[in-house]
Amino acid sequence: MTACTIIGLGEAGATYAAALTAAGHTVNGFDPVAPSTPAGVTRAATAAEACAGADVVLVLTGAAAARSVARECLPVLSEGSCYADFTSSSPGVMRELGQLPSKADFADVAILGPVSALGEKTPLMVSGPGARAVARLLAPLGMDVEIAEGEPGAAMAHKLLRSVLMKGMASVVVEAVQAGRAAGLEPWIRGQIASQLAGDGQAVIDRFLNGTAKHALRRSKEMQDTASYLSDLGVPAEMTTASATALTRIAREPAPALR
Repeated sequence: MTACTIIGLGEAGATYAAALTAAGHTVNGFDPVAPSTPAGVTRAATAAEACAGADVVLVLTGAAAARSVARECLPVLSEGSCYADFTSSSPGVMRELGQLPSKADFADVAILGPVSALGEKTPLMVSGPGARAVARLLAPLGMDVEIAEGEPGAAMAHKLLRSVLMKGMASVVVEAVQAGRAAGLEPWIRGQIASQLAGDGQAVIDRFLNGTAKHALRRSKEMQDTASYLSDLGVPAEMTTASATALTRIAREPAPALR
């Protein structure tokens, strides 16, 4: 069994701590504010104390704490151990942390989905020297762990690119449904959204790429009118307004070479 440490015992940290404990691993933890400690986890007074003797450290704090946690924990880790940063820090910060002096192998871990919905089954992408150690620990628990070749930051680069789509699409869907509700047409707009999300995804991507470049000027005016309509409905139109701005820019640019 592996001696594991979880830094950050919030929703995500508690989820992974419970899964590791259930698999028979020894789990220490630290969190300065979490009100409770998952069953089977030994809670330490400091992050460094929690990491003493650990084979693998999983850091599930907010990104703002990534540097301070790494500077406290990395120096106490031994040769052959692994320090896995699950925070949503930028690729540049992950590269920076991976270069800090330590005997441990650093891993950059990107969580590719909502832990609140998928729990410990949420897909992960891992990069850096410690990537395979993370996969060896978590894959036997039924977790989907993909290794991205490259230095620390490679996994997070994939996640942030995915966020352009997922967070942007989620915001657009929220705005569209709110507008549909205000107009008394929520079931209809939900059906429109569902039909666009179904079918041949690659064909939809190509249609968006080609159609947007070709019709950007006309669509920009349409989105400006849409934003005005949403204003009349009393619905915030940040995404619609941003689309109008982007389409205006695209219309002024040379047409890209698309297949």
